[in-house]
Amino acid sequence: MSAKVTSEYLNLLNQAVSREIQVAIQYILQHAKMEKLIRRVIPENILLDKTTYDAVGKFLREFAIEEMKHAADIMERIYYLGGSATTKSGKVSVGKTLSEFARNGVKAEEEALVLYSKIIDAAAKNEDWETREMFEKIYTAEEKHLFKFQEYAKMKDEPEGPGTVPLSEWRKIFTDDYFALLNKAVAAEIMAIIQYTNQHEKAALLALRTKNTALEVITESNKAKVVSDLLKKIFMVEMDHLEKISERIYLLEGEATSIPDPLPQVGETADDFLKLGHAAENYAIVLYRKIIEEALKRGDTKTRHMVEEIMMQEEEHYWMFDDFVR
Repeated sequence: MSAKVTSEYLNLLNQAVSREIQVAIQYILQHAKMEKLIRRVIPENILLDKTTYDAVGKFLREFAIEEMKHAADIMERIYYLGGSATTKSGKVSVGKTLSEFARNGVKAEEEALVLYSKIIDAAAKNEDWETREMFEKIYTAEEKHLFKFQEYAKMKDEPEGPGTVPLSEWRKIFTDDYFALLNKAVAAEIMAIIQYTNQHEKAALLALRTKNTALEVITESNKAKVVSDLLKKIFMVEMDHLEKISERIYLLEGEATSIPDPLPQVGETADDFLKLGHAAENYAIVLYRKIIEEALKRGDTKTRHMVEEIMMQEEEHYWMFDDFVR
C-alpha cells in the first residue's frame, strides 16, 4: 500500500464518519417530524394539494439515505487502510420549524465542507489518491445539500393553524413514561443502523481478503460476504423502522431521541457480527413486546399495530442470524 497512514489521518477520517452518522439521523428525524408540521398548517392550506413541507420532507429523506451511504463508504476505506471505523455520532440538532431544520442543515453542511477540504488536502499529502477521489465526490454531494438548505433557511415559516386547544380525553394516555418507552425503540433502531452499517463494511473487507478454501475461491464467496450481504439488507429495514416510530412519537406531540441505546458493538469476525446481531434482535423483540403490551393496556391501537408489524420483521432478522449462530 503506497498511502501513508497515520493515527492522526485515521482520526480525521473517523471525524467524517461521526458527522455522516449525525446528519443521517438528523435528517431522518426531521423527515419524520415533517408530518406533524404539515398537520399544523393544514387549516391555512386546505385548498392546496401540498405545502412547502411536503417538498422539504421528500429531500430530507433522500439526504438521510445519501449521508448513510457516505458513512458506509468512509467506513469501508478506513478498514481498508487498516484502521477501525467509529460508531460514534456527532450531536444531532433537529429543530422545531422548517426554517430551523434548514438552518441546522446549513450549519452541518458548512462544517462538513470545511472538514472534507482538510481531508482532501491530507489525502494528497499522504499520497492516498483513492481517499482523495472519494472525498471529492462526497464534497460535491454535500455542497448540493448546502445549497438546497440555503433555499429555505431564511424563508418565513408557513403560519400554523389555530392555537393550542385543551387536550382531548383520548390523548391523555400519551404520558411521559409512554414516550420514554417508545424512545427506547428509537434508540435501539439507531443502534442497529450504526452497528449493521459498520459491520457490513468490515465484513465486506473480510470477504475481499480472506478466502481459505477451494470452494470459496471457485464461488468467489465466503462466510464474510454472505454476512455482509445479509447486514446490508437488514440495516435498510431498520432505517424504515426508525422513521415510522419517530414519526409516531412526533405526531403524538412527543420528541424523539437521537442517541443510540444500547451502544453499537462491531466485533472482529463474521461470527462476531452474527452473534451481536442475534443479541440485538433479541433485545428489540423483547422491547417491542413490552411496547405492544403497554399500547394494548392504554388503548393505543395504531401504535400497537405499527409495532406488531415491526416486531414481525425483527423476528425475521433474528431467525436470519439464528441460522448461523446455532
